[in-house]
Amino acid sequence: MSRYAALLNASIAAFIVESAPGFGALDLSLRIPVAMVSAGLPAAFWIAMGAMFTDEFRPRWSHALGWLALVALAVMDQFRHPMSVDVARTGLSVAFLLFGAWHAWSGRGIDLVEGRRRLRVWYAAITVLYALVAIAADWLWPGGLSASSVSLANAAALTALIFLFAVQASIITAETQLASAAVQARPSAPAFDPQVVAPAAGPDSAQLLALQHLLEHDKVFREPDLSTASLSQKLGIPEYRLRHLINRRLGHRNFNAFVNGYRLADAEAALSDPAQASVPILTIALDAGFGSVGPFNRAFKAQTGLTPSEYRRARLSGAGAAVGPDTAEA
Repeated sequence: MSRYAALLNASIAAFIVESAPGFGALDLSLRIPVAMVSAGLPAAFWIAMGAMFTDEFRPRWSHALGWLALVALAVMDQFRHPMSVDVARTGLSVAFLLFGAWHAWSGRGIDLVEGRRRLRVWYAAITVLYALVAIAADWLWPGGLSASSVSLANAAALTALIFLFAVQASIITAETQLASAAVQARPSAPAFDPQVVAPAAGPDSAQLLALQHLLEHDKVFREPDLSTASLSQKLGIPEYRLRHLINRRLGHRNFNAFVNGYRLADAEAALSDPAQASVPILTIALDAGFGSVGPFNRAFKAQTGLTPSEYRRARLSGAGAAVGPDTAEA
């Protein structure tokens, strides 16, 4: 995450410089590098929000293309100022800012890292609001944020945003270390069943055992609409308390990933059972709690390295089981 935070902070710093009075009077060779880094700010925000709020984030070609598109438009704008370039830059900037806000907002319901969950929405909202004001000022206010009357306030506001970003990153890092310590403290478990609850003594031991009973005995993970709200109701504890148990005591950062671990273990057992050799994979996926076969196939291969069909053939081949054609897999 640090590399994406560095890209965002560098973009913000370049934007401060570009917004300073007199920047336009500088030599073109000095303006272009700063303008290029500054122009990529909306894309850098999009990328940084994805890295911060999506545990399995991986940079994609679309991120690079988005950043390069903004940079190319900024270079064009340094040589001439056609309205079409300004419109294109504004449209792309708003789109990337909204993408970044979506990263922060969309995963709030399954985020188990309490500090990140609290900060994600309002941090993204403040940043997007500021950026939209900056874009509007360039269109509506003579001189935009480069006007001498607002330049100092602009620099101060952006410095505050950089500080806020650093504080949030520190909080997330600290909570990640606490979760990692919880993982290391509990006994090692088989690779296919990472959710084994350590029977450690403590004020929440009874709640951990109750959670374990619901998942391993009652198999509530088979409910496709299971959420932190519904599971906390079953346990009879507040939702924040459930998030604390799963994150701090069991070391999981994402509720869906936590529950899917049980679902995948259930599916692996079914695919390894000769008595279920003729059961369609779609049925097994739905019975395990997945809403459709597509997400199941992707999660299954990510965990085992095999498709469900390949896994079933490998497990049943030693027993001489005949596996029929499987049309459920995408």
